[in-house]
Amino acid sequence: MSRLLLVDDEIHAVEGINAAVDWEKLGISEVLTAYDIHQAKEIYNANSPIDIMLCDIEMPMGSGLELLAWVKEHSPNTESIFLTCHADFHYAKQAVQLGSFDYLLKPVPIPELESVIAKAINKNAEESKRTEYSQYGQYWLQHQPLLIERFWLDILNRSIPSRPDMIRIAAEDRNIPYTEQMRFVPVLIVVKRWHKSLNKRDEKILEYALRNSAEEMLLKLGSYGQLLPIRKGSLIAILSFESWTDNETQRLRQSCEAFIRSCRQYFYCDLSCYFGHPAQTYELPAMTDRLQVLDRNNVALDNLVLLLDSQLDVQAAAPAALNEPELQVWSLMLAEGSPEKLAAEVDRYLNGLTQVAKLDAKRLHQFHQDFLQMVYSFLQSKGIQARQLFGDDESMEMSLHASRSVKDMIDWSSYIVAKAIEYVRSIERSASVVGRAASYVAQHLDKSLTRDDIAKHIYLNPDYLDRMFKKETGVSVTEYVVRERMDVARRLLSNTNLPVHAVALQVGFTNFSHFARIFKKYTSRNPLEFRHEEQNRFDG
Repeated sequence: MSRLLLVDDEIHAVEGINAAVDWEKLGISEVLTAYDIHQAKEIYNANSPIDIMLCDIEMPMGSGLELLAWVKEHSPNTESIFLTCHADFHYAKQAVQLGSFDYLLKPVPIPELESVIAKAINKNAEESKRTEYSQYGQYWLQHQPLLIERFWLDILNRSIPSRPDMIRIAAEDRNIPYTEQMRFVPVLIVVKRWHKSLNKRDEKILEYALRNSAEEMLLKLGSYGQLLPIRKGSLIAILSFESWTDNETQRLRQSCEAFIRSCRQYFYCDLSCYFGHPAQTYELPAMTDRLQVLDRNNVALDNLVLLLDSQLDVQAAAPAALNEPELQVWSLMLAEGSPEKLAAEVDRYLNGLTQVAKLDAKRLHQFHQDFLQMVYSFLQSKGIQARQLFGDDESMEMSLHASRSVKDMIDWSSYIVAKAIEYVRSIERSASVVGRAASYVAQHLDKSLTRDDIAKHIYLNPDYLDRMFKKETGVSVTEYVVRERMDVARRLLSNTNLPVHAVALQVGFTNFSHFARIFKKYTSRNPLEFRHEEQNRFDG
């Protein structure tokens, strides 16, 4: 529905038009009236937008032409229709120049007036629609890259079913430029590792730079290109070529190799590129899956370009027999405390396998589990809790990456061996296990202390720690803690004026009654009796 403003200094003319026109038929929901230019401006300033203005030209306090000039500045979407008693060409010319919709001579027949108003309403509606489409167009231009990226990701993730008709419908629904005749070559880009230790912000910056470099060096190779993030550290480039020949294959390989060299030099990373064959759109998800399997099984080679169905791909599908690691010998090296010798053996073994058997991800993962079991068994024999020793962020991150490549596995195995041996040596160099535990107890008597807490602090198994305590002190860890608490409590009661409840807190008891019962068990007196007798004995 539209709103109309009727402006005329003749009150009878305003009332006559207001009464004669069938506003409802025209779709006019509200008719506002003004008798001079000033009232008209007040209505514009005080009300919602005016769609149509029906205005006399000649008025004593300002002409309709003046009002139209003001309206065009302050309400450009208003369509204006002029009424006048004079067929003056000069007025008509000015009205047209100012953008008037029409120019009618009084007295104007009501049917003619209604017809002109209806045309003005239609023009206003068309303009509004064009404006809406224009805004939509601007939105589309602004967000089109994101919408296209989402389209391709939905194809690769199979949110759009891998069928030609479903992909065509999705492209039409999203207004994506696409034809079923196009063929695409997928290129998988995977960052294997960063050469530098990076915080989250620096890593994001380098990933952004790497993506920009890929867009610059790879997307321009074909007639169409789209770069997509598929997971952390991985990108997929979708390239379309007019034709696919050996020359195109070689050109893509060389560009990927140049991209890898650039990333190593400027972005401090190792990475690999894998590309497939020209395929129809519905075939891309399956081909992309194969490229990712190829990457997962590529645990030995970095900074190279591999083509789907290459020698590495074929060998990964046909595993060869492997020599098993000499874990028994390695265990002896670990027990002897020879981290460098053991690291060299691991390096020799893994690199040797890459030359003759082409390790895949499954085999490397099995090696990871076997090696971890060997180190954990060694630590268990020393009474050390491996989950505590290797529970820090760095250890967990290295273990998580170990199965991704031979290089990461070698780095991880050297790290945990060195850390395990160094900790065992530190125990042997320092005070006895019992001494270290006793020192910790002494420093934390005012806290809640359990056997597990103490064992955790020195990375030992609680049962192993208990055995060591009984062997050296004759009592369990728990009994030792209670005895230490009572010994300190006796000294505080004898030598200070601290209230008994404060003494209880000093030795880790928050419940006074429980403290009193334990104290009496060890001294045969309650705390108050003990203090009274001790202080009287001292006075005497």
